[in-house]
Amino acid sequence: MKTKTVLVALALTLAPSLSLAMGCNYGKHEQQAMSCADGTVYDAGSKSCVSTTG
Repeated sequence: MKTKTVLVALALTLAPSLSLAMGCNYGKHEQQAMSCADGTVYDAGSKSCVSTTG
């Protein structure tokens, strides 16, 4: 009984910290904007800036 109570208390104590484990950076890698120099555009395939022709 005492062991069960300790385990439940431990689980309730750790639950909030585990839910915040992703931190504030969740999804930010998907939200960053890519900016390229004039005369170039971002190519998602190569994940880099490529020059525009034409």
